[in-house]
Amino acid sequence: MNQAAASQSQPPSHILVVEDDAGLRDEVAEYLSRNGFVAHLASDAQEADGVLASTPVDLIVLDLMLPGENGLSICRRIAAPSGPAIIIMSAMGEEVDRVVGLELGADDYLAKPVSPRELLARIRAVLRRRDTAPVGQKAGMVYHFSGFQLDMARRQLRAPSGVVVLLTPGEFSLLTAFLDNPGRVLSRDTLVEQVCGEDADVFDRAIDVQLSRLRSKLKVHGGATMIRTVRGSGYICDAQVSLR
Repeated sequence: MNQAAASQSQPPSHILVVEDDAGLRDEVAEYLSRNGFVAHLASDAQEADGVLASTPVDLIVLDLMLPGENGLSICRRIAAPSGPAIIIMSAMGEEVDRVVGLELGADDYLAKPVSPRELLARIRAVLRRRDTAPVGQKAGMVYHFSGFQLDMARRQLRAPSGVVVLLTPGEFSLLTAFLDNPGRVLSRDTLVEQVCGEDADVFDRAIDVQLSRLRSKLKVHGGATMIRTVRGSGYICDAQVSLR
């Protein structure tokens, strides 16, 4: 089957646009519909919850400044590895909002005004990265390192204590890159390329936050020195790693 036929056989992705500006909401929904997505609309948290309760949504485009519960609160509440991807889109554009949104589990952040074409590119990139599953020999295997276990099939990290550590897709990809290269210094550019691939330009601004957050999560569970900074060169995974 050729690529075009394969693409046509796949069901369209469902996108939930949570935006209180009716004009912008309708414009985004119309553009997404024209480009092969199924768009669902919500003006606030209550309407968004209603859609999520009744519809399998693949990705949420989430405004920060909403009436009632704001976008960051919604993101904190629904972000999960098994849940829909989240792209925060806000007129605020503050660095702190971008960082907080990514730390809460958002996959990407866009400051308004944003062109529909750029939003479409970000959506496609996030969905590609979310859909990238372990292939080949690694698919049914588990990384063991410093008492941690990273299950590639479940995309789940378990700490030495047995606690499951929740990772965003970006954090999962970063950790996998380090575990594939134990004892090797990886530059930031190498990490961006390995984790983001052809979407490197899209995710370049988010990877620093994802890396910081991953290191913090490992530290909380006893992996404080597992990913070490090599000044002027990049980062190195100091753990002994096995895959079985």
